[in-house]
Amino acid sequence: MEDKFTIAKRIALELKNGDLVNLGIGIPTIVADYIDPEKRITLQCENGIIGVGPVSETISDLVNAGGISSTIHPGGSFIDSAVSFGLIRGGHVDVTVLGALEVDEEGSLASWIVPGKRVPGMGGAMDLVTGSKKVIIAMSHTNKGQPKILHKCRLPLTGYRKVGLIVTEMAVIEVKSDGLHLVEVHPAYSIEDVVKATEATLIIDHVNVMKGVES
Repeated sequence: MEDKFTIAKRIALELKNGDLVNLGIGIPTIVADYIDPEKRITLQCENGIIGVGPVSETISDLVNAGGISSTIHPGGSFIDSAVSFGLIRGGHVDVTVLGALEVDEEGSLASWIVPGKRVPGMGGAMDLVTGSKKVIIAMSHTNKGQPKILHKCRLPLTGYRKVGLIVTEMAVIEVKSDGLHLVEVHPAYSIEDVVKATEATLIIDHVNVMKGVES
């Protein structure tokens, strides 16, 4: 399975019955395709959709927050931006799933700008990481071989100490008060592979095989 689908499938297992969830652009968007239909999970888009579904295979007038053609579940609704961000800033979103350029040992993340490069801005990311009850990062473990999980973020922060879980194609890492705990490793990799690809110090107690990809 391609790395991004592995990440999305694993994150879908974290979502609980009754959760209101916001999915960011990129890999997080794919999580919608792997949500258990037996679970009552509601997806919220900050552009004003409650009950958004998986990405559509055909071009439509309905788009998610990333501007990608999407679907809406029966019973879904459309709201204005003020209500949408009222839900986010009011602490009503249970889980937000975002991509990141960097994450560090304190659970801080940088996701919105690379100095010297032109970018559209942070969008709703700062609001989401501040207002959501749990923040899950969906990202590749490295960038062209360079670690993205660092001792300390070097890029401008999106949020300080907001991340609860990091899911990459290699591993699942839980952020706790004492640091980063390696809790699951993809069967295609060893613990040593993950440590080598990570700048940050990993706390290793009991490590399981990554859920959803067991061989």
